[in-house]
Formats: sequence, C-alpha cells, structure tokens
Amino acid sequence: MATWQRFRVWLILFLLAVGLTGLTASCQFQAPLPDGRPAQVNLTLSGFSVTKKAHEAIMPLFAAQWEQEHQQKVRFRTSYGASGSQSRAVIDGLEADIVHLSLGLDVDRIVKAGLIDPDWTSRAPNNSIVTTSVCALITREGNPKNLQTWQDLTREGVTFVTADPKTSGAARWNFLALWGSITQTGGTFDQARQFVTAAFRHVAALPRDGREATDAFLKQGQGDALINYENEVILARRQGQTLSYEIPPVNILIENPIALVDKYADQHGTREVAQAYIDFLYTPQAQEIFAQYGFRPVDATVLAAHRQVFPPVPNLFTVADLGGWEKVQAQFFANGALFDQIQQENQA
Repeated sequence: MATWQRFRVWLILFLLAVGLTGLTASCQFQAPLPDGRPAQVNLTLSGFSVTKKAHEAIMPLFAAQWEQEHQQKVRFRTSYGASGSQSRAVIDGLEADIVHLSLGLDVDRIVKAGLIDPDWTSRAPNNSIVTTSVCALITREGNPKNLQTWQDLTREGVTFVTADPKTSGAARWNFLALWGSITQTGGTFDQARQFVTAAFRHVAALPRDGREATDAFLKQGQGDALINYENEVILARRQGQTLSYEIPPVNILIENPIALVDKYADQHGTREVAQAYIDFLYTPQAQEIFAQYGFRPVDATVLAAHRQVFPPVPNLFTVADLGGWEKVQAQFFANGALFDQIQQENQA
C-alpha cells in the first residue's frame, strides 16, 4: 500500500478512536431497559464521501422511529472518505457495522477479508444496491463545443479530465461508460479498445481521485469537459454552483451497495438495529432524501416523481452486462491489464 494510503487509513482509524473515547464515556453509566436490553445502541457506518449529507438527514428519522417502536435510543458514529480508503480502513480495523460504498468491488474486498458473509447481495432489496447514478459530461458554461456523447470527446481540439481508474473507484465507472458505449451498441471488443485508446489521447489531466479531477477542471481550467457522477453535479448545482452538463444517451448505471459487516455487527451485538437501518434506507422517505442529494432512487415511485431531474437514459447498461466486477477488474484495471496497455500505447 502506498505511503499516503497508509496514512489515510491510519488517520481514519485515529479520528474514529477519538470519537469512540468520548462516546464510551458518555454512555458508560446508562442503565439498561427493564427487559435487559441496552438503553442505547451505537451504530458505526462507513460510507463514501458524497453520501454524508444524505445519511446525516436520514439517521435522525430512523433513530426517532426506532426509539418510538423499541424504546431504545440509536446513536451513530460515521466515517466518510474515498470508497477504496473506507474499504481498506474496515479491513484494517475500522469496526463499522454498515458500509455504503461506491462499487461492489470494494465490498467484495471486505468479504475476502472474512468480515462480510459472501451472501451479502441477497440480504437487502435490489441486490443490496441502495443508491444509483450515471456518468455525466460536465462542460464549460453553455457547452461551447457542443459535447453530447462520449464519441464527441475524440473530436479534434477537444480535451477532457477524468480521474485515474487505477487509483479512483469513481473513475472506473467513467472508463466503463466509455467502453460500454461501444460494446453495448453492437461494437466489438477491438472497436471498443480502439475508441477508448483514442479517447484517452484527449485526456488533459488524469488526477488521482475525483476531487482532484474536479479541481483540475473547475479551478485550474484544464480540459473542455469533465467526467463525473451525475449526483455530484446535481448536488453542486443545488449548492449554488453554475455547471453545464449532459447525460450521454449510452451510459452505465452506477450502483452503490450497502452491506452489513457481519463480524463487527455480531461482535457489537448490533445486527438487528444495523439491518433495520439498512432496510430503512429503502423506504420512500429515505429514498426521497437520497434523491434530494442527487442520487437516482432505487424506489420506482420516488424516481418517477423526480423524472425532470433524472431523465431516463435511452441505453443504460450495468457492470453485470460487462461480466461483473471480478472480470472487469482483472480485464481492465489490474496491473498490466487493458488500461495499462492503453496508457503505454498512447505514451509510446
């Protein structure tokens, strides 16, 4: 693991430990309920960064409902950051009861570490996908180069910014959107490779993560376009930023999974409450909040109510259509795999 990655994981664990010390002291002398249950349950959630505000809005609603129904308080501890960093932190000792990550590959790493049971996808609705998004093409104000599709990125004189898919989970979705725009419309493997190779010749900057990619585009003025999550664009606009963007008509459904961390939940005695919170996230009330923060709801009724914000994508495919995360990781993003080959070819 790179030095900066080790430091980020250490910092996550240290900050959470500081929070736990105060929390333990505050809860230490609470008398149990008459039936012997603890008066308060403490849940720890580890999530990828952009879910923070949505969870902060949902958690009090769940806590109030749980207390009304079970006469038991719920207090949340949270850790947010890049999905891969959160996954590594859980493996390295961040005792989260629940993880909400940006891609299934990061959950699978925790499964391989023996902390989450292999059947995790079957234990919540929608194969444990609780929020979704698509890839957006953010342009300069007014879209002066009229960029509408992924193919437009290969036009002469056009450059764009995306994070590096070797270091950013979000950028893997970006790469797969480009790839699938060919293979999911009748193109061959070789045609997809040629297109993606050509597209990456137009990259103005390939930063380490999504935040740095956004800074490169917005603050440093690099590129004519930026590939990013639709939910990030919607949230930024609602916070007052002026951003022009397009949703290319051939796109990948970005699926964000939720999972109970079995080992830690059982160790903490929080399985029942943790699973109840996961289930609550699928209710119309919680899905409405996710929609307000830019995520495409997985509840069909809530999604339909926000049709103007989340227009249907004519050709929407999933990572399963490309063979699933295990195949995709080995084929495209492992050391020496297709992305490395494309970069070497373009640098030759």
